[in-house]
Amino acid sequence: MLAKSTYFMFFVCFALWGLFACSSAPKEDFKNLSADEFQELILDEKVQCLDARTPVEYSAGHIAGSTNINVSDENFSAQADDLLEKERPVAVYCKSGRRSRKAASILTKKGYKVYNLDKGILNWIDLGKEVVK
Repeated sequence: MLAKSTYFMFFVCFALWGLFACSSAPKEDFKNLSADEFQELILDEKVQCLDARTPVEYSAGHIAGSTNINVSDENFSAQADDLLEKERPVAVYCKSGRRSRKAASILTKKGYKVYNLDKGILNWIDLGKEVVK
């Protein structure tokens, strides 16, 4: 009898662990793109390119044609609604990818289709891709 209860407890623990493991990782509703994929995407005129860094960072160098909305600004969400069109995809980037993931998460919850530049503009520059000042 002890063996059956041991197997039962093992099964219960394993099932609970599986539920916890599956639910603990946040699901991203946006797609992370490599620098090459991102560059290809923003060639499409329908795609809006968003720089989620500060205005100072943006003025030091940014991807041509991008709009700057600082994700750390308390008015980010309202500014995004004022400057972006919900029916057009948004390609978002920042310095390293952390802030742009935050921006992408906010935008996807608001109904935007979002693509994120994985590893940010630092990786973009390291790969020799162009920025403007």
